[in-house]
Amino acid sequence: MQNRVIQSVQLHLETLAYGVSVVRVAHCGSCNPARKKEISWQAIYYHWQKWNAAGCFEQIWQHSLVCVSDDLDCSYLNLDGSHAIAKKGGESVAYQHRKRAKTSNILPISDANGFILASTGIVAGNRHDAFNLKSNLQMAFKRIKRLGISIAGAFFNADRAFDTRDARKVCFNHGLIPNMDENKRNRKRVKRGRKRLFNKTIYNKRFSSERTFAWIDKFRALRVRDDCKDANFLGGHHIAFAMINLRHLLAH
Repeated sequence: MQNRVIQSVQLHLETLAYGVSVVRVAHCGSCNPARKKEISWQAIYYHWQKWNAAGCFEQIWQHSLVCVSDDLDCSYLNLDGSHAIAKKGGESVAYQHRKRAKTSNILPISDANGFILASTGIVAGNRHDAFNLKSNLQMAFKRIKRLGISIAGAFFNADRAFDTRDARKVCFNHGLIPNMDENKRNRKRVKRGRKRLFNKTIYNKRFSSERTFAWIDKFRALRVRDDCKDANFLGGHHIAFAMINLRHLLAH
């Protein structure tokens, strides 16, 4: 299984990073040098959409987690958002004032070592970080558990934008400890009641997620969005997530 995953990721490596034809990479080992056939751009998009619709890219990402299951450190999980500028528009694209451009947002969940365990769908850039957070977290935690990864007792690091009652409740229901910086929501006085648990030392370790985002931004097709459909753009993220998880194996 490990060799099959690595071969599948290597098949799409050049396509995602540099825009090289998927079909050309797939047939490079069996083509006849004396007979070259021109590959049209329609064929490239056809195969990309076909494999993406079949869930091949997501399966590659899930199998990459199985290969590196011994290297995972789920003592704490990190959640944060990553915006991509969408100059050509498309689905789930809206103006983001902080970026001064139209963007799309995605919220990956990574472990302490930077391996990406789960992710939300594509969200429009004008939405706040807590938009549909409850359903997204429930789906993400279920997918992680379905892969046999234990996250019970782990700290869940997130900034104050994700500090909502529903998010904390979902974490407690799945056995996680929410470690979120409290969102005061313009309160002038200290809120009455028991003080919420917040471990500043563990919270500061969430910088590893920023390193993961830097790896994602290395792929030009993800740093600036050219896909109009969310499904195709999300499929590119699944390939990038798999390559990040298998970075040590691909290096050898």
